[in-house]
This record gives sequence, C-alpha cells and structure tokens, in this order.
Amino acid sequence: MMKTAVGWHVELEFREDGQHTRAAAMVRLPDGSEVRGHGRASRHRTDSDQPRVGEEIAGARALNELAMELLTKAHEEIDSASGRTSQPIHV
Repeated sequence: MMKTAVGWHVELEFREDGQHTRAAAMVRLPDGSEVRGHGRASRHRTDSDQPRVGEEIAGARALNELAMELLTKAHEEIDSASGRTSQPIHV
C-alpha cells in the first residue's frame, strides 16, 4: 500500500550589499517544526559585479547547512525513539 507523498517547500531569502551576499534557507516540516540554514558569499574587489553568482554560492551554502541540520534532527529522533546512539548518517 502506498502512502500519500508529503511535500516540503524551502524558502530562500537573500541580502546583498554589493560586496557580500547572505542567504537564509528555511523549511517547515509537517510536524510544524522549522529548520534553518545560513550561507554567505563575498565578491573579490577585482571580480565583476554578478549578483546572481553570489546568490548561487550563498544559497548553496545555506542549503548545505539546512541539509546538515535536517540530518542532525533525524539522528536525534532516531536516538530518542530507539533509546540508543545511532550510527552517523553520511551525506
């Protein structure tokens, strides 16, 4: 028997000042909890002004941190349910 698929929506927000880009990623899980990640990118003074590239780098770093937070959350839930320390979850 198949279960209904669950969808997650990830939100990404960016702040830029011409030299730096900051990204914040957030996902709301079906249990109502929120998981967040942050990322940064800096433009070298000799690089051309390409805001999209800064967003891609900062966004990727924020999503990577978000992924690690989700793995940590899953680990804690496994440990809590089993009463023992689970094996590391590798990416």
